[in-house]
Amino acid sequence: MTPGAFTAAPLLRCRVPRGVYAPQADTLILRQAMRREGIMSGTDVLDLGTGSGVLAVDAALRGARVTAVDISWRAVATAWFNALLNCGTVRVRHGDLTAAVAGRRFDLVVSNPPYVPTPGGGAPRGAARAWDAGANGRLLIDRICDASPAVLRPKGRLLIVHSHLCGIDDTLMRLKRAGLDAEIVDRARLPFGRVLRSRLAWLREQGLTADETTEELVVIRAEHP
Repeated sequence: MTPGAFTAAPLLRCRVPRGVYAPQADTLILRQAMRREGIMSGTDVLDLGTGSGVLAVDAALRGARVTAVDISWRAVATAWFNALLNCGTVRVRHGDLTAAVAGRRFDLVVSNPPYVPTPGGGAPRGAARAWDAGANGRLLIDRICDASPAVLRPKGRLLIVHSHLCGIDDTLMRLKRAGLDAEIVDRARLPFGRVLRSRLAWLREQGLTADETTEELVVIRAEHP
């Protein structure tokens, strides 16, 4: 896919309260990749960090058996409500990533985790948990990479979306070290959003960007042998 060429088709009916990540460009590009994975009746799908739940609902409406997980109780309630709003059946679980589905395996795992580099690092709090991800932006990405093999069936796939600011090659290498076959399947170049614009001086100090005010979003696909 050429930069910026993702299809910005409308999402499902969706209500998102304050404090829950609203569907944005990263949601759209991940949904597009997810739809190419041949979801059908009986496909077991796990949505890690479901937020509003729109990806989980989209998969459920295609016939998948979907489990959606989030550590935010507000996001759990939002995902449940949006599933109801769209007449989709989604099992929504409160928990910390794969700990909420211990012992289970899936055909497809999708994740749009927080990935914005954060001054001062540390654990994010409040609404910022939806985007802040430590000083290098990898607070949850690394954990998802490491945990994925345990929740994927043989030939199961992981789709994860994030910004180039937190290290595309780092994700590819970490997934490969975890025993998965990983590759970039989508790219899109977009202007910085509000949060990144507010951190532009810090990003430049850290060497994460120079004069650019755009970021590249990538979807990385990893398959269990």
